[in-house]
Amino acid sequence: MSVHSVSAAIVLSLPGPITPTSFDANSRKVMIEVTDRIQISEDELAFEFVRASGPGGQNVNKVSSAVRLRFDAQNSPSLPFDVRQRLIRLAGKRISTEGILMIHAQKFRTQEANRREAVERLVEMIQKASERPEIRRPTRPTAGSKLRRLDAKRRRGQTKAGRKAPEPGME
Repeated sequence: MSVHSVSAAIVLSLPGPITPTSFDANSRKVMIEVTDRIQISEDELAFEFVRASGPGGQNVNKVSSAVRLRFDAQNSPSLPFDVRQRLIRLAGKRISTEGILMIHAQKFRTQEANRREAVERLVEMIQKASERPEIRRPTRPTAGSKLRRLDAKRRRGQTKAGRKAPEPGME
């Protein structure tokens, strides 16, 4: 198994919203735009190519078309602290104890298509993590609902009290 860094030509060929939108002028790196405030450098992604399971004809035992994407979420300089924490929580068992997120893609028969799918899934995951959760504001019961609850309790108590056998001598 070999670990490869994604090349600029591969990233540039990605269609849709995952196309790189800028180059870092200082280091000449391709940046993948995740949101308007988050961009990931291609150097932060590592790809490992392995043999895929399932159908594939004659190539299934010869070609390593499945892709394992590794992204160091814990130490990524591209992610703000709050997004990093939510991403780690979202990733669940796909993240290691060292904070490395692993995405396995084997849906397609070519490395390029599987690589594209893995990057798309990573971007979707980071986009989901970048959404701030709504803060729950506790509500208080209204005065009318309190009265209805107490009235129902009172009626229920009277119903149960009516089931008692009369005490001797009270007749």
